[in-house]
Amino acid sequence: MYEAVHAHPDGESTASRLALTAERHGYAGVIVRTDDADPDYETLRETANVDVADGVEIVAQDSQHASGAVGNARPKHEVVIVAGGTDGLNRFAVEQARVDVLARPFEGTRDDGTDGIGGDGDVNHVLAKAARDNDVRIEVNLAPVLRDRGGGRVRHLDKLRRLKRLLDHYDAPYVVSANAESHLQVRAPRELAALGEEIGLGAEWTRDGLTEWARLVERNRTRLSESFITPGVERGRYEEDD
Repeated sequence: MYEAVHAHPDGESTASRLALTAERHGYAGVIVRTDDADPDYETLRETANVDVADGVEIVAQDSQHASGAVGNARPKHEVVIVAGGTDGLNRFAVEQARVDVLARPFEGTRDDGTDGIGGDGDVNHVLAKAARDNDVRIEVNLAPVLRDRGGGRVRHLDKLRRLKRLLDHYDAPYVVSANAESHLQVRAPRELAALGEEIGLGAEWTRDGLTEWARLVERNRTRLSESFITPGVERGRYEEDD
């Protein structure tokens, strides 16, 4: 199982600290979803003894700005994530096969780039079907459940339960994350599975969402390799370029 984390400068902890903490919690790897972190991935993997994947999370004002950023990021990063939170950004992300994950579809983004709970974005049956057809994973964000209180937490729980029903009904892909911005916010897989069971998502369903990050990294590394041509087509051992 993998977790996708926000490293400094987006988060409070370095990629190294987050990777070491993830290892102690029993993860096989982490995805650094901070473009500006620019860590030495090979050194990190040796130091932390876990896989560290090169990700990027695109935070954009609208779909037009997001489109250019996705085009630039796709050849450079193993995992491309688009932060949602508005209907326009949510729709853009699930309709783009170049995007791997629609993150935080319910949480808006403030002007300073930080997350704001209670965005106007939603996920409906149209978006769920588009995510399935374009193989875009929708993130099930557990951060507000873990760290918020009061009415905002209750509303987020309702949205997560409805999202699960949509994902299951349309067989849409998904990932689960605690969206850690500090090593202190990293939660072990067993803790997240227990939380998923408690709030009605199911322990096994939650574990599958954590495992999906690992499947995504493996698939994309194959696609970035020299042998990859198109999905399902790879260059044979004895074929050469023209």
